[in-house]
Amino acid sequence: MSDRGDMRVPVWAGDAALAGPSDVVQPVSPAGATRHGAGCTCCRPRAPLAAALARLFVARARGDLPFFARVIVPCAPAQDADLAATLAADPVTAARFRFAGRLPAAQSGSVVSPSPSARSI
Repeated sequence: MSDRGDMRVPVWAGDAALAGPSDVVQPVSPAGATRHGAGCTCCRPRAPLAAALARLFVARARGDLPFFARVIVPCAPAQDADLAATLAADPVTAARFRFAGRLPAAQSGSVVSPSPSARSI
């Protein structure tokens, strides 16, 4: 059996304007995602981002959305830890998606415009 690496969809934090043709933009905020204290792991409500990513994954699997190579969550750098924690805290989300980091900002003096084929959900 060959090792094909991590097959989960990478989730990047950053500016939606950096989205390319094989990206999808998920505008749900990761803020406060891990602060829900009531309920057990299996029955507590899912974080809004986890629920949105689940819908996104199912839509891609059913063919309702074209293939996408990564998900971009527009958020401030201060929210990166919340985003990573949300992805890790939900077992189903963690099996499908992985936090890949923050997209590098556009270089000074360059203009980045959204790709016409980048999708926003």
